[in-house]
Amino acid sequence: MRDALSRWMRGAAMMAMAAAVMGAAPPPSTPKPELGPDGTPIIRAAPAPSFPSLRPGSAFADGADLPEMVVVPAGRFMMGTTPKDNRSVGVWPMFDAMEGPVHPVTIARPFAVGRYAVTFAQWDACVTDGGCGAYRPADEGWGRGRRPVINVNYDDALAYVAWLRRKTGQPYRLLSEAEWEYAARAGTVTPFYFGTRITHEDANYGNFYDRTTPVGSYPPNRFGLYDMAGNTAQWVADCHHPDFKGAPGDGSAWIAGGDCTKRNVRGGGWSLLDWTLHVAQRIGDPPQQRNNHLGFRVARDLP
Repeated sequence: MRDALSRWMRGAAMMAMAAAVMGAAPPPSTPKPELGPDGTPIIRAAPAPSFPSLRPGSAFADGADLPEMVVVPAGRFMMGTTPKDNRSVGVWPMFDAMEGPVHPVTIARPFAVGRYAVTFAQWDACVTDGGCGAYRPADEGWGRGRRPVINVNYDDALAYVAWLRRKTGQPYRLLSEAEWEYAARAGTVTPFYFGTRITHEDANYGNFYDRTTPVGSYPPNRFGLYDMAGNTAQWVADCHHPDFKGAPGDGSAWIAGGDCTKRNVRGGGWSLLDWTLHVAQRIGDPPQQRNNHLGFRVARDLP
């Protein structure tokens, strides 16, 4: 019996060895380099990395908890409004001079604009990452998350932009006043980007909810941007000027000759009257001002 077992074990071992030899993969071969006419290897460039589409209307974000950006096309528009148009929506005459004269502005290159105003979640991510001066603005008990950040002044907005630039290496900034109006109008010429009248189905204003609403609660404009009217007013980069006489026509921020003890604000807020949400509405606020209907959105230059 021991002889039979021994013979079986030797046979099994031989079969295993044969199977291993027959099934063994051949050693990997090293591919030969492609040679040029002079006999030296050809070095080919690596494929270009994949970047988000930069076509107008496309959207991207440079990271988690960072603003979603929408590519806004280049174009030309007439900035400002006339007293006649202001009377049609009930604008107080004292604002007529400030919103004129109507003048052409050319946006020569596409740029990216935040789809929404900066939210509490995005601001809090900045603070958690060591940015934004460790400032945690009050939410008035309304909640944070996707509600627009409030109680932020002009310097607070710049601090967030500076953090974005450091974190992403990308050229984030505040919108100029002309860029803001161009982005808000989205090709329309009516007093509001949704028409000649405003209702509470269009935007959050007039103390209807007595607070902000989460961003994106109302229909977007034609560029896909939300809350360009109501919810929170938004800081822009320009110093305040009493009218548009001498305003640049290239969409750049207007600093020279202005009253930089005030920075311009656009968009109207949840607590304000209906006519303050018309697209041309503008006002200058002290840059240190913080209140519960004032926030901001960001822009980013594109390659």
